[in-house]
Amino acid sequence: MREDKKDDFIFGLRPVIEAIEANKTVDKIFIQNGLQGPIIGDLKKLLAVHNLRPNYVPIEKLNRFTRKNHQGVVAFISDIPFYKIEDVLPSIFETGATPFILMLDRLTDVRNFGAICRTAECVGVHAIVIPEKGAAPINSDAIKTSAGALYNIKICKEKNLAHAVDFLQQSGIRVLAATEKASQLIYEENFSEPVCIVMGNEETGISKEVLHHADHKIKLPIPGKTQSLNVSVACGAILYEALRQRIINH
Repeated sequence: MREDKKDDFIFGLRPVIEAIEANKTVDKIFIQNGLQGPIIGDLKKLLAVHNLRPNYVPIEKLNRFTRKNHQGVVAFISDIPFYKIEDVLPSIFETGATPFILMLDRLTDVRNFGAICRTAECVGVHAIVIPEKGAAPINSDAIKTSAGALYNIKICKEKNLAHAVDFLQQSGIRVLAATEKASQLIYEENFSEPVCIVMGNEETGISKEVLHHADHKIKLPIPGKTQSLNVSVACGAILYEALRQRIINH
């Protein structure tokens, strides 16, 4: 997908280095395969210091982002700060709230992501966990589709979602994976306890690794002939059932 909004990305070695040094929030960074030289060496050292993991790609992919002289580097900048779930979760417990977490496993559609974030913020989700790689860019389209909700909810980027699931479980949070392969309906599940709901990729669903680590698999009833829902719609239905239970059991 071509990224047309100039305010979403910057390109060129020096501009990208300066943006990172200025503590801009880097959503994704793409570096041309095989790129060498002293300045790219400086950039790689800086990325390591800031714990940023680049995507190494062919030059053709970079050319799709911009026709200008990108020097082999394109970085997508987000107005939204990113967190780690291990830093966010203690603050949720400290408020006395019952943790309500949403995990999005490799959602790629920006508008689906924005719409889900809007619903999640409306129902009181405390944080959304996404993977560092393979997720939709958090750009102006995502912010617009979320109706600004992305400014009001913490987005946690994690290198390995299965490890994040393990951390949540060790912290007393039940992880529920939404999948059509489940036998248990969402109405049979208890959402009033500390919980993390996992939604999967639009085409392939939740990865096998994350499914394996989840506590339970849940699904929505679909009595009609169309056997699947848009992920944003499905997520909204599950989140509001969770909210209903939390209101009743408060």
